Amino acid sequence: MSGHGLIHEAVAAQAEARPDAVALIDGDVRIDYRTLDAAAEAYAVDLVRLGVRPGDLVPVLLPRSARFAAAVLAVLKCGAGYAALDRRWPPDRIRGAVHTLNAPVALTNGPINAGLGVPEWTPLQSVLDEARAGAAPGSRERVRVPVRDDAVAMVFFTSGTTGEPKGVLSPHRATTRLLRQGTFADFGPGRVMPLAAPVPWDAFSMELWGSLATGGTGVVVREDMLFPDDLRDLVADAGVDTMWLTASLFNLFVEEDPDCFTGMRQVLTGGERLSPPHVREFLATHPGITLTNGYGPVESCVFVTTRAVRPEDCDLPGGVPIGVPVPGTGIRLLRDDEPVLDGTSGEICVSGEGLAAGYLARPEATAAAFVTVDVDGVPERLYRTGDLGVRDAGGVLHFLGRADRQIKIFGHRVEPAEIESAAARVPGVRAARVVPVPGADGAYERLALFCTAPGDGPRPDPEIVRKTLAQALPHYMVPASVRLVDAFPTTANGKLDQAALLAGLAATGR
Repeated sequence: MSGHGLIHEAVAAQAEARPDAVALIDGDVRIDYRTLDAAAEAYAVDLVRLGVRPGDLVPVLLPRSARFAAAVLAVLKCGAGYAALDRRWPPDRIRGAVHTLNAPVALTNGPINAGLGVPEWTPLQSVLDEARAGAAPGSRERVRVPVRDDAVAMVFFTSGTTGEPKGVLSPHRATTRLLRQGTFADFGPGRVMPLAAPVPWDAFSMELWGSLATGGTGVVVREDMLFPDDLRDLVADAGVDTMWLTASLFNLFVEEDPDCFTGMRQVLTGGERLSPPHVREFLATHPGITLTNGYGPVESCVFVTTRAVRPEDCDLPGGVPIGVPVPGTGIRLLRDDEPVLDGTSGEICVSGEGLAAGYLARPEATAAAFVTVDVDGVPERLYRTGDLGVRDAGGVLHFLGRADRQIKIFGHRVEPAEIESAAARVPGVRAARVVPVPGADGAYERLALFCTAPGDGPRPDPEIVRKTLAQALPHYMVPASVRLVDAFPTTANGKLDQAALLAGLAATGR
């Protein structure tokens, strides 16, 4: 897709060059590039009539489908950006995101119970059907809006330390930089990739546009989660040869059915530390499949570094490396705002085309996370990840852990402070602390919440606390267990003693 810094222009170029190639497989239906682009043009005309203008940010609450792909492509053709939201989020969270986006319209699958406060519009399936039949869907009008590659294409909402999710403003070039030829993955004609990640994730944007902007084929997965049997069917029925899995799901697939990857060419994983035993088994079983470890915060869209994993990586003391920068991306390791030498640990800071414009309507948070640092006499805009790393003599980056409390649960980025803030609003809870619970492979597999109550007030019921949180937070942020404690234990230096809390949790078997 060389030469196309805008997502929708890259897709349009594929439609012109290879109109009959299959862009999407949605169940029994195959959508070619000509159909996809024509339907998106018709939707874009409707969106302009509904008031969508360049620079607008449009919420999209549609399930994974060919219609979803055509609808978000239409938003981009209008010069606007889209925010793919999850209909399963609690209504307050959906309303808050839509309000912050300040859009003229929301794209939905029909009225939803969140009371969005803006007009809703449903892109008609008939438009796609007419385009498939070779008819010109609706008007032959076309939307042509000049757009720069640093214009916002997507908004990703992620957990925030203040108790409110943050909207990350990701530009076109943050995605298109990942899709250049000769980069970390073989995207392009002939590649077939499942569209299976949750739609609000930046990883889903890589699945979607990694297919459509390069001339590949995306296979719509309607279920919430893929399982090994599903992968076998996708390889056999649709020719899937490329996929993305979180590290936790990768481990699950290897444990349950390591042969399910047979027929694949490349597997991308990451989002959490890789488990060397699982990686070792995969590489031994499938020496011909490229396994790539990817690292990156959503503030630099999906990946900032990648590593084609080798068997010897599993024996390194620090675990599997996270690799070298992807195209258009720079990595600085800083300590006290000064670069460190190779072999010395520092905070991983990211520069380059992948950087977000900042956080939506959060100037203070933007200023704190996106900084300009003088590096060798040249000012450079950086995103401070809060992650610690070290670069070896070969220029390969190794992940050392977090400098703050942020954690990953099954690929979801979670700020414990957001959960604690929600718990503190539950009647009877005086204070709350979230502790991640590690699994056998060292990755965090669930959350535990510990609460204290006022000494002279009623004691909250832990199950009611959990149910209340389930109504306010996405499912992956709801603690698996809630325990009431008299006080939070502390270490000798006065910090929260998480080990003591986890020991108490283990003693009760919950």
